[in-house]
Amino acid sequence: MTAPRKPLKGVRVLDFSTLLPGPMATLILAEAGAEVIKVERPGSGEDMRHYPPMVTEDAGTNFALLNRGKRSLALDLKDPAAIARVKALVAEAQVVVEQFRPGVMDRLGLGYEALKAINPALVYCSISGFGATGPKALLAAHDLNYMAETGILNLGADSQGQPVLPPVLVADIGAGTMPAVISILLALREAEQTGQGAYLDVAMADNLFAWGYWALGARAAGRPDPVPGGELVTGGSPRYQVYRCADGRWLACAPLESKFWANFCAVIDLPQALRDDAHDPAATMAAVREIVASKPSAAWLSAFDGVDACVTLVKSLGEAAADPHFQQRGLFRGRLPAGDVPLPPLPPPIAPIYRDPDGGQSFPALGEANDVYGEG
Repeated sequence: MTAPRKPLKGVRVLDFSTLLPGPMATLILAEAGAEVIKVERPGSGEDMRHYPPMVTEDAGTNFALLNRGKRSLALDLKDPAAIARVKALVAEAQVVVEQFRPGVMDRLGLGYEALKAINPALVYCSISGFGATGPKALLAAHDLNYMAETGILNLGADSQGQPVLPPVLVADIGAGTMPAVISILLALREAEQTGQGAYLDVAMADNLFAWGYWALGARAAGRPDPVPGGELVTGGSPRYQVYRCADGRWLACAPLESKFWANFCAVIDLPQALRDDAHDPAATMAAVREIVASKPSAAWLSAFDGVDACVTLVKSLGEAAADPHFQQRGLFRGRLPAGDVPLPPLPPPIAPIYRDPDGGQSFPALGEANDVYGEG
């Protein structure tokens, strides 16, 4: 088995982030070879350590999955000696990642300008909900709030206009983690070329707008705001739906293009008069719903086997993780040393050549590296 490539070997990252967006970003950096030093509160560590279910006395599964391959430095950032210690590390670091509310790092004496004076090539990434500036910069919020504030949540409303709770944290990961990693890599490249670092203001709310590009484009072209539950990919088309089968399982059906739609209609034997779904989408949808409900999911999967129609079974997460396709690609190979729990490593969202197939190192005990990184 080929060893994973480590393009960030030699890059030191000081990680002051907690919970999800920052820790997943630095997990990706660590997987790619960076030395990530996680700065935590003495005694309790970061909050995610205590989110159940627990795998050890001081770490839950969330912390274990997001923080493997990092080192832990337990420091009281209100102690001047600890601040001096951090600044000594900054002199030899390439990246700082922080996720406090705007202004907190400045008050601690660890803001960008203070650290830039020590290391002009430093890449300093601040991840926040609404950004470092603006009227909402200090507003307390979570993933759901950012989705609501940017109009993204409304795009997924049902036909009665009630927004549907997203099952995944799009703002945290899609608009926080991923833009942070991309921006850090761009800034590192620039620092290599110019010797100058950068301050990166990564605002999750800002970055969510890209996820609604199609609705923004429609508005710019003069169309009204999307109809809840009535657009092409939000429930208004029979070509992009989930349909219930006779056994209670669901099929995800997305035959958007004409060739896929023709194949789909042929397999389910949809009456010819209803195949032109532009004429009466509701009638076509009702007919498809009735036909799919007449047979169990296994029968439909057999009928669609080998047919290009974009039809798949709605699986549980457990079924998906056990799927031979993902198993063959090695997504859940290996086990993290995590007490008595056989915890598979989280496959970070990077290309396989940079991903450790065995899961890499385990997560750090609180303060385990305090003796490794000397006093300031």
